[in-house]
Amino acid sequence: MKTAVVVLNWNGQALLQQFLPTLVSFTPEDLADLYVIDNGSSDQSISWLASNFPQVKLIALSENNGFAGGYNQGLKHIEADLYCLLNSDVAVTQDWLIPVLSHFKAHPDTAIAQPKILDYLNNQLFEYAGAAGGFIDALGFPYCRGRIFQTIEQDLGQYDDDCPVFWATGACFFIRSSVFHTLGGFDESYFAHQEEVDLCWRAQKHGFRVMALGGAHVYHLGGSTLSNMNPKKTFLNFRNSLYSLVKNHPPRRALFSVLARLPLDGIAGLLFLFQGKPAHTQAVFWAHMSFYKHLPSVLMKRKNSGGYTLIFSNLSIVYSYFISRKKIFSQLRKD
Repeated sequence: MKTAVVVLNWNGQALLQQFLPTLVSFTPEDLADLYVIDNGSSDQSISWLASNFPQVKLIALSENNGFAGGYNQGLKHIEADLYCLLNSDVAVTQDWLIPVLSHFKAHPDTAIAQPKILDYLNNQLFEYAGAAGGFIDALGFPYCRGRIFQTIEQDLGQYDDDCPVFWATGACFFIRSSVFHTLGGFDESYFAHQEEVDLCWRAQKHGFRVMALGGAHVYHLGGSTLSNMNPKKTFLNFRNSLYSLVKNHPPRRALFSVLARLPLDGIAGLLFLFQGKPAHTQAVFWAHMSFYKHLPSVLMKRKNSGGYTLIFSNLSIVYSYFISRKKIFSQLRKD
């Protein structure tokens, strides 16, 4: 199985200097080819890469196309059976690829997968972005095995299994190239954040399977491109979640979900205000304005969404977490 490990870079020379040496060391050439897609960087990333790691193949784009557009354009130039899309702030571990490649070879029905994502700064904890595999609730709110809202679990081996999940994190995202291109890649209107949730959703509607593989793990620094406290990230997360609901739910359920989200997102905006974060309150408001503005074009994309109907849990992660006080994944499964 020809595999390509692909790092998307935008003005990330410092991150490449920190994380690329380990990636090169722990990724033998007989297992995978290494690529960097440069998203129009204005720093010295390209010259540094050429001087220090000429064996890493470079695909240079002329401008910053975001996570979605950068990968869509860059992957057109990479021939492989399996892509691993790897954030530039991820530290891989020795033999990290072996259990993942073994799984893909043994399970042709698996289209997308992720390893466990642990915190680079505290390797006993799962990392916020993906943890041990993601799910969404009935209204499109994402949560993970190992992370629900701001509650992050310690890794005690409780998620060392191989488990079907709803979405795999873009921090370390394995996908068969045939599936990626069949689905048209990421939706570039998302720019960044939750595009992997949408892609996994579309994949499952076409009958493909998404997995979390507990036998492999990497360490994610996180927050290096957009801080967790960045209003732009808040804007993208709220807007893109609404995009996914409209694109992928059946019509009646999409309408119900969006209407139900109105008061919940309003409450979230008020909470930001009470926390002294008015910029985030504005971000929630503008996320909805952008969603309504682009709603006609989002509706058009339903035509290419596939015909498979997913069965969703009626679980509300908001109710379970804030009202029922169920903070970890094992408690949620009792709902």
